[in-house]
Amino acid sequence: MGFTSKIVHSDRRDPIEHGSIHKPVHTAVTFAYDDARDLAAVFQGEQSGYSYGRQVNPTVTALQDKITIMEQGVATAAFGTGMAAIGTTLFALLRAGDHFISSSFLFGNTNSLFSSFAAHGIEVTFVDATSADSVAAEIRENTRMVFVETIANPRTQVSDLVGIGDLCRENDIAYVVDNTMTTPYLFVPKEVGASLVVNSLTKYIGGHANALGGAVTETGLFDWSAFTNIYDNYKKGDVSNWAITQIKKKGLRDFGASLGPEAAHHISVGSDTLALRMDRIGSNAQQLAEYLDGHEKVKQVYYPGLTHHPEHQRSCELFKSHGGIFSVELVDDVDCFDFINHLDLVICSSNLGDTRSLAIPVAHSIYFEMGPERRASMGIDDSLVRFSIGIEEPEDLLADFEQALAIS
Repeated sequence: MGFTSKIVHSDRRDPIEHGSIHKPVHTAVTFAYDDARDLAAVFQGEQSGYSYGRQVNPTVTALQDKITIMEQGVATAAFGTGMAAIGTTLFALLRAGDHFISSSFLFGNTNSLFSSFAAHGIEVTFVDATSADSVAAEIRENTRMVFVETIANPRTQVSDLVGIGDLCRENDIAYVVDNTMTTPYLFVPKEVGASLVVNSLTKYIGGHANALGGAVTETGLFDWSAFTNIYDNYKKGDVSNWAITQIKKKGLRDFGASLGPEAAHHISVGSDTLALRMDRIGSNAQQLAEYLDGHEKVKQVYYPGLTHHPEHQRSCELFKSHGGIFSVELVDDVDCFDFINHLDLVICSSNLGDTRSLAIPVAHSIYFEMGPERRASMGIDDSLVRFSIGIEEPEDLLADFEQALAIS
């Protein structure tokens, strides 16, 4: 079956009481067992079941199964936010003295998190992930992981996903790909050898700005028996489940960054229309980027769908479309705040991946804490405005941009 057919019908493939087509919202925190031995077996990982709401919940399980289907993986762990998914994954799999390599073109909060890990004895090296050679140059004996995003936010650099995947496979290094900007509809990181796939469910998968969530999916490709940081307790059953089990136990359980059942339900229902939304969003973004490219009040447009983008060909080869994010640098005499304020249909907001089109002044908000030197190294100009394009009619969005630029 196709992408949408599989996920729309995923809930009802398991028996649900009363013929419901959606998994019910299970709000229970505790789960009862008639035989104490069964509860013990669940805790010890000898049989499946539910022990405590901080770790597992039937509604969350249904969403995890849906994400696993999308990413063509073997198992998924869901978290309260996308940052929780990233942070607890690294906490669970890395130890003091380890080294990992990350793209330097990172979402601001992820960059901050990785710097915090470095302060606690897990060293990180930031590289230009548009070239696998940059990653290769930094591999050490204690390098355990490489972390990249598919399309960078906000400058839209596209990582050398194939080259880095080959490099990680050759060196037995875990390869973690953040698929938030592309979603599993536009791109499946398993196809380039990803070991683990991260998604912020808050963004396009949920799609309606009404629930926070994150997920990490095990693809089944990496041999975790060669990964020295797996604890003996979790070396049970199929090797492909060792890491995701450790992430659930040492990350989700110990930190308690749980996804609530109500949020899981909102995300699950929202995900049903992911493909439909991404088709419209990608088409809208392409039209707007082309309109803005070369506009007299726009200095530069950063969007992989434009032929002059440095990774345009790579984006064409990897993704179904070029996504819904683009950024623009304005000419010197146009104030970015005034321009955003003149937009009517487009909302000034810090979110992305919504059904509504959003704009934010990057250097003054989500990248402000980095300071001018770090922003300059990432190419974040003070005039840079990031847009997350929604599902509105394209002619209405074009008219809004046209009138805002005319009076800015």
